[in-house]
Amino acid sequence: MTRPAGRPAGRPAGRTAGRPEGGRAGRPRGRLRRTLLAGLVAAAVVLPVSAAASPDVPAPAPVAFAEHTALPDRYAGNRANLAEAARMAQDAGRTGRAAKLRAMGADGTARFLAFDGRGKGRAVEVLGDLETADRVAVLVPGSDTTLDTYQRFRAGAVALQQRLQAEHPRSAVVAWLGYDTPGTVSTTVLTADRADAAAAELGPFLVRLGQAAAPHARLSLLCHSYGSVVCARTGTGPQVTDIALFGSPGTGAGSAAELPTGARVWAGRGGADWIGHVPHVRLGGIGFGTDPVDPAFGARPFDAGPGGHSDYLKPGTASLDSLTRIALATAAPTTPEVPRA
Repeated sequence: MTRPAGRPAGRPAGRTAGRPEGGRAGRPRGRLRRTLLAGLVAAAVVLPVSAAASPDVPAPAPVAFAEHTALPDRYAGNRANLAEAARMAQDAGRTGRAAKLRAMGADGTARFLAFDGRGKGRAVEVLGDLETADRVAVLVPGSDTTLDTYQRFRAGAVALQQRLQAEHPRSAVVAWLGYDTPGTVSTTVLTADRADAAAAELGPFLVRLGQAAAPHARLSLLCHSYGSVVCARTGTGPQVTDIALFGSPGTGAGSAAELPTGARVWAGRGGADWIGHVPHVRLGGIGFGTDPVDPAFGARPFDAGPGGHSDYLKPGTASLDSLTRIALATAAPTTPEVPRA
């Protein structure tokens, strides 16, 4: 999620006449309503412009693979589909998208488990040798991650893979843009609808991924921003040993124990991450409730350093070090200072 135009309004200086002094239950509700109102007003302006500027992009249908297609054949088929999608986008006058697609396949060796160039697009890319990896980290992105912003997402995956390789050569990273992410300034980012649809895709994918990796491989889910809502709704089997939630707006669950997983659950937030100022409350189907870095949630805390919302996977950061250790199953809980809203 990229930072919205403004932070939620703070507590008003005065009190409404007759309002009880101890009205604690009303204050979070009021803050959330003001936040939602600001978002909806911005969406009314931004979304029609975005829709007009970004119509559906023509592209071939995804390649249909047989269930046990060998990984090299799958990679080759998706590279060919990617090249055709770039050609079609260019022919349709969508030069910006065409350039981004060409960049995705520039070196001719990209390893995509899945690719769909239509509309906002989807892509699932492997960094490393999946067939020999016994540590596999699956990155799940947040809002506004599309084929048009893919290189930004991929840069984090590359940084993580480089750190993993330095410590454990038999490792791989999977950049999982396997769902239609919500827009940061939209009504969809305030609910779990997109996350529920994504979780229905991610759960079976993790099963297949475990079968494709080396025997007894350990999988970890590293989930950023709205992606943490996705991961919190994804049922996982025993191969998923760790789930890390970072830059999270909440999960919709009251505690880590409520998540449909037996994995260790970690949570961290950078000291300058604006999402810490978003009210962690839930009203009906809007909002995501308990802050995962709150000790009451019950997740294992990890050191996310002083960075902002988009800094977690930047080289040289404490957060990247922590996420590397989580992916390698060598992390120990820390007690960092937790930034509060």
